[in-house]
Amino acid sequence: MEHAEPSFWANPETWVRIGLGCFFLLLIVMKVPQKLWASLADTGNAVRAELDEAVRIRQEAQALLNQIKAERLAAEQKAKDLIVFAEEEAQRLATEAKANLDESIKRRQAQAEAKIAQAEAKAAAEVKAAAADLAAGLAETILLDRVAGLKADPLVDQAIAQVGSRLS
Repeated sequence: MEHAEPSFWANPETWVRIGLGCFFLLLIVMKVPQKLWASLADTGNAVRAELDEAVRIRQEAQALLNQIKAERLAAEQKAKDLIVFAEEEAQRLATEAKANLDESIKRRQAQAEAKIAQAEAKAAAEVKAAAADLAAGLAETILLDRVAGLKADPLVDQAIAQVGSRLS
């Protein structure tokens, strides 16, 4: 017994094919593939937009980082310059202070030497005056002793006349 093939319309595979074709036709009529492609395109566009935004934000962050690095380097350089300037200024002030101290010491030394010279001159003048007074007093005593012994001595008269001129 042979098995006869069912007719085209009686074959279940035919009905499955017709049903599947209707299903796909229904999908096409309802524009499901276009909507699916549009949805995929929208999703792709959204992802692309997010990636573009991420790239833009990364570039901004990199630019900001570069700017901050440049500012940090500038601040470090400024700090180094300030330190160098402060050291130079401190050295200059130390040198100036030493020069002022040396000058002050020299000025005070000169003042002290001038005072010492004045004191020496005054002491020498006082010694000379005391010596002159003593010599005059001694000369007067000697002359008085001689005059007492002699009534007139020409040398004594001459010495008395010279004492007055030498003292002034």
